[in-house]
Amino acid sequence: MNTRYKITRHDTEGNPTLKLEECQSFFAAKSDFEYRDFYSVTQDGVNMKIDGHFFMWQVEGVEIPFRFFEDEIYVAISHPAVMEKTMEVARGMEANYIEG
Repeated sequence: MNTRYKITRHDTEGNPTLKLEECQSFFAAKSDFEYRDFYSVTQDGVNMKIDGHFFMWQVEGVEIPFRFFEDEIYVAISHPAVMEKTMEVARGMEANYIEG
């Protein structure tokens, strides 16, 4: 089972402060990420499409979505390399990563 993490930064009142424009700029500077306004997955002949803001990264041929949602970025850790990339992104954005 995957563990979900979020990359987050808070103001003095505890409100998340990451903004979509900031994330788009940050990830656009990373050659290994691609922005999409949806995430699509097919399993057992069924296709599911989720609209939103996704920064896609690949590891061993598998796409990993980093999803921007309500001023935070969410990612499911399915491989040790994903955890390393999550920590790298958090450092680059001067944010924290926490389980949740």
